[in-house]
Amino acid sequence: MLSLPVADPGIPDARSPLRYLWWVARAQRAPLLIGISLAILWWLGQALVPAALGSAIDALLSADTGGLVRWSLVLLGLGVVQAVAGAMRHRFAVFTWLAAAYRTVQVTSRQATRLGATLPKRLSTGEVVSVGNSDIAHIGNAMDILLRGTGAVVAVVTVTVLLITRSLPLGLMVLIGVPVMAAAVGPLLRPLHRRQHQQRDLQGELATRAADIVAGLRVLRGIGGERVFADRYREESQRVRRAGVGVASVESVLEGAQILLPGLLIACVTWLGARFALAGEISAGGLVAFYGYAVFLIAPLRTLTEAADKITKGHVAARRVCRILSLDPELSGGDAAVPSGGDLHDEESGLTVRRGLLTAVAAAVPEDAITIADRLGRYAPGEVTLGGRPLADLPIAEVRRHVLIADNAAKLFTGRLRDELDVTGTASDESVHEALAAACAQDIVEALPDGLDAHVAESGREFSGGQQQRLRLVRALVTDPEILVLIEPTSAVDAHTEARIAERLGRARAGRTTLVCTTSPLVLDHADLVLFVEDGKVRAEGTHRELLAGEPAYRSTVTRGEE
Repeated sequence: MLSLPVADPGIPDARSPLRYLWWVARAQRAPLLIGISLAILWWLGQALVPAALGSAIDALLSADTGGLVRWSLVLLGLGVVQAVAGAMRHRFAVFTWLAAAYRTVQVTSRQATRLGATLPKRLSTGEVVSVGNSDIAHIGNAMDILLRGTGAVVAVVTVTVLLITRSLPLGLMVLIGVPVMAAAVGPLLRPLHRRQHQQRDLQGELATRAADIVAGLRVLRGIGGERVFADRYREESQRVRRAGVGVASVESVLEGAQILLPGLLIACVTWLGARFALAGEISAGGLVAFYGYAVFLIAPLRTLTEAADKITKGHVAARRVCRILSLDPELSGGDAAVPSGGDLHDEESGLTVRRGLLTAVAAAVPEDAITIADRLGRYAPGEVTLGGRPLADLPIAEVRRHVLIADNAAKLFTGRLRDELDVTGTASDESVHEALAAACAQDIVEALPDGLDAHVAESGREFSGGQQQRLRLVRALVTDPEILVLIEPTSAVDAHTEARIAERLGRARAGRTTLVCTTSPLVLDHADLVLFVEDGKVRAEGTHRELLAGEPAYRSTVTRGEE
């Protein structure tokens, strides 16, 4: 039994959209070839019906009972072949559609994980989201149409041969008419390709605008900017609508051409065949067969123009996918072995995160602390060492496993709360409850009807800002990394809750290395060591009370200038 998705999607060829589509086709060549074979058999079962029907009519008119029975059985056999081949072809067509879509999702998701913080810097949210919304469908359609499209080509060739066998002029008319028809459709594909590409870009921009508005809706309402951004969204949505109308106008002409051009060819074939029948050059059965060929040709000829449309759309979609796959991370790692333990040191600021201690960083400018944290987590370039070994020499995956940066930009995802807090799925119930206690988040879970089994909505929108912050802290503590860097973990909670978290955090991380970037006196007072950063450099270190007594700049920072 065929199963999806595959365990390993492979390494995509992203050098061009056509190369990517070819890679997708090769990656599933076995089911694709079987599906094409079934499609050919299905089309041939239909293409041979007019010939068998014409022969049966000739046998009937000539009183050939044996011939009539024989050709009737042939018609029955062709019907069975069509039914079986058609059902199996559809089954493989659906599989190839799903396989192409799943494979595209897998490689783009893997690439997004590989790019990490680089992705939002290089591409908009809407552009990435549109891959999952529409592009995978167009790539799936491009694979699906290969089955019927290839079979349609074989069917047209077969009918042409049959026509030439019975009448050379009729065969030549089809042989010449099909390429002429394809050439007439060709000029429509280029503007369609261009307009579809423009519409995709506008859709991506609109999705980005929508995400920004939804994320900042609370703020917009507070400052009265809701109407302004709604008007901007309306204006951009109209641009997308006009682009869609432009695409539809070309598609409507293409749809009309799918009816008109095959219809003209069929009318010519029928007219010429009738003249030959009246002249006695072909039999009555031959005339019926020619008419049957003419009617049959509508389907494969429409399929060929449909294939041109869907492959064009697949090409546009593949271009966006290739744009994502061609990006490289801003930072790369080496292959050196990760040292067992040791201090984490940032050369530029002079900051050292000492092993086994709860260290706090108080920066005169909070952005300086965030910049240092990005370097420590290898999200920004810098001369950082772990146990004396440069972080740049270590594999990125190992750096992520040893050093966890937990900031307030992290999102809660939809799903079961228990799974959201334990992202690895390996934590015990005891460790989860200990993390909940350390983050003072038991009340959040207790208020939920299903407790840890409760369903979390998208981005955790049912929780307040302070609740989300505490749940993010729980997730970081449950992960229990060797080095944990927390950025303002209590900025959204009340003073009472902040005091309890500050008191419990040290016990929860006992024996582990922890760095907290904060200017909260409640948290700083419970740190083993406090580092004061000014102008991006460590200017002083000591306990919170020592720095309060001896460093005026530190005292001004943590007391907000109030004595």
